[in-house]
Amino acid sequence: MFNLNVEKIGKVVVVYCEGRLVRSDAAFRLRDAVTQQRDARVVLLDLSGVEALEAGGLGMLLFLQMWTRDHGIQFKVFDPPAGVGQSLERTRSAAAVEIAGMGEVLSLLGWGPEELWASSRAA
Repeated sequence: MFNLNVEKIGKVVVVYCEGRLVRSDAAFRLRDAVTQQRDARVVLLDLSGVEALEAGGLGMLLFLQMWTRDHGIQFKVFDPPAGVGQSLERTRSAAAVEIAGMGEVLSLLGWGPEELWASSRAA
């Protein structure tokens, strides 16, 4: 089973993925969710909930990397679990998907130390 949720934060779109990105239907759902974001400046793909990533999912991530680049959109993957991160590392090439660190993600979202401090105090 594969689920995704799209959240827009200004011109940044965060796509939360959960489950197994291993079959074509999951890959096509991800493709459709990302390619609908033509007005975005950045698409952040949160893979923290992905349990498995196989060839079909990897191929789709590479396709989305090229599609977003062709449309002037930054595409970043972040927070992949260890096994998913290893799958991504094995596909390293000139067209490989970029894995963003938490600092870069926060910067892209426009969240600096002041915003994080304020949100942690409010909680």
